Amino acid sequence: MRSLTAELEHWLAAGGERIGQVLIQRLDQAPGMPGQGGWELRHIADASAAGLENHQGASAARHLANLDADGAFRPLKTAPNLRRGWRLAVPDAAELRRALDYFYPAMLGVWLAHERGELTAVPLRETLGRQSGMYRITQKITCEQALALVERFCAGCLKQRLWGLVDAGPRSDLDASRALPMLCHEACNLLVAEARRVVKSAPQV
Repeated sequence: MRSLTAELEHWLAAGGERIGQVLIQRLDQAPGMPGQGGWELRHIADASAAGLENHQGASAARHLANLDADGAFRPLKTAPNLRRGWRLAVPDAAELRRALDYFYPAMLGVWLAHERGELTAVPLRETLGRQSGMYRITQKITCEQALALVERFCAGCLKQRLWGLVDAGPRSDLDASRALPMLCHEACNLLVAEARRVVKSAPQV
């Protein structure tokens, strides 16, 4: 955790300011908050907004991340539906790291693993090949079904996909100078569950 916090501090010092839909600012740089220490987080669309709800401490990020603007639960934290209208203050980099992990679980650690060359992309076929029980049927998904599923389902996620159907997928350059890339190195449980639904709902031949 000390290493992860140190890497976060290094990225921020180099000009990093955003992850997903969350804007990160030093409190003495935040609009209307001169002279205070620590960090402030707010929705990127509220960068210059006033009259936001005030929250304190990393733990408050858990509630902010759980519900969308309509009060519905967000099962996928990297979906682009983080609600607006709040500002969250944290006193130091360690609390900032905790807050970001509530907003986007494990994304800082995944990025650090990528930077260290320790992140391995897992093809979709390999992920499905490990499924058992009620999810074993996902192994029957056709290439055409799988490609259509990924195009549709993954469009609702802010992560950059590093895997393909049978090998590593195409990837654009990962520029972390301002925004920290959120990386997807393996299909998530939600995609696997949707693959099961696709196979089960397909006409039997």
